[in-house]
Amino acid sequence: MSADKGEPFGLTRRQIIESGAAFAVLGYARPGFAAEANIVPPTAPLGDPDNATLPVRMTINGAERAVTLDPRTTLLDMLREHLGLTGPKKGCDHGQCGACTVLVEGRRINSCLTLAVLHEGDSITTIEGLAHGEQLHPLQSAFVHRDGFQCGYCTPGQICSAVGMIRERMSGNICRCSAYPNIVAAIKDAAGETL
Repeated sequence: MSADKGEPFGLTRRQIIESGAAFAVLGYARPGFAAEANIVPPTAPLGDPDNATLPVRMTINGAERAVTLDPRTTLLDMLREHLGLTGPKKGCDHGQCGACTVLVEGRRINSCLTLAVLHEGDSITTIEGLAHGEQLHPLQSAFVHRDGFQCGYCTPGQICSAVGMIRERMSGNICRCSAYPNIVAAIKDAAGETL
């Protein structure tokens, strides 16, 4: 567009973008220019980010736990790799299958989609924490009674979702073996008992 059609100073949009890019390059290519223009050059990161760790404390299945983690560690990886709790499964790693479902403060959550450091101080329950000694949780018993599993890979996530379900019920949990009728029957059996 020309100046008479509303472009400021007779410059086109392309010329403005090209000029901005040129000034940005000059700021890095000629250090004195950055100081003259009050441009703050980027600084190197402090320390080595690959070696950065943070202490994290939370209650896992009723026991206080403290671990030191890379801040990029997912809750799922912390549970499986750092604490040895293999009930939550790594299925899709995209929050679509529900195999990694755990309960955080009583609410179900896909542990593959959240960072462990975000749950500092939280109470987390995995499938391993639902039973009381040899006494299975009512949903665990119902799944066994109704044969609500085939390969069993998705079962921990299914049970944790059923325990933590509120409005959405079982949406977000995929059983690749299609044991849904038995899963629903198991949940119905346990619904009359305290969850």
